[in-house]
Amino acid sequence: MNLREGKTRLILAAVLLGLALIVIMVSCGGDNGDSNSDAGAGQSDDSSSPGESGGDSEGEGGAPEGSSFIASVTGEGGITLNFTRAEREEGGFLTVEGTIQNSTSDTWVDLAWRGAERELSANGFSMAGATLTAKSEGKRYLILRDTTGRCLCTGFGNGVSPGETVEWFAQFPAPDAATNEVDFQIGRMPTVTIEIR
Repeated sequence: MNLREGKTRLILAAVLLGLALIVIMVSCGGDNGDSNSDAGAGQSDDSSSPGESGGDSEGEGGAPEGSSFIASVTGEGGITLNFTRAEREEGGFLTVEGTIQNSTSDTWVDLAWRGAERELSANGFSMAGATLTAKSEGKRYLILRDTTGRCLCTGFGNGVSPGETVEWFAQFPAPDAATNEVDFQIGRMPTVTIEIR
C-alpha cells in the first residue's frame, strides 16, 4: 500500500506542477495581473522600483570591461551583484544567474531581498524579492515559486561572509520573445539593465 500511495502522491504533485505552469503561461500572455499573483506573472509597471538608479544609489550598472559578466552593479555599502547569464528556457522560463561579492568586513544579511509579499517571507534571506521590468511591454515580472510559496531562486541562509563570493540564480516567467532587455531590481540595490540571450 505504501508504494501505491507514494506513486499517487508523485502523480498528484506532477499534475499540480503542470497546472501551475499553465497558470503562469496564461498570466504572462498579456494579462496585467496583480502584484500578489502566486505564479509570479507579469504585471503593469506603473511605479518606479525602490532601488532605481539615481539619487543616493551607489555604483553603476553595466558590465566591467574585460569581465565575463553581462552586467554588474555595486551598492548597499560594498555588495557587488554580478550577472553571468539571462537566458530563456523551454517551458516559458527565464533563468538569471550570477554572483554576489561581499567586499565589506561584516557578514551581510538583508531580509529586504526576500520581498514584501507575505507568501515569500518563509524564503528568508534570498533572491525571492527580485523583479524584472520589461519597459517595452509595460510589465513587471515577479519571481517564480512553487505551490508552497518557495521561490525558484537561491537562498543565502545565515548570510554572506566577509570577502565571500557566492553564486545565485533566479527564475521568472519569460518576457515576450521580442523583448531583449529587462531591468533587474532587488532590495536596495540600484536597478541594472541586463540583456536576454
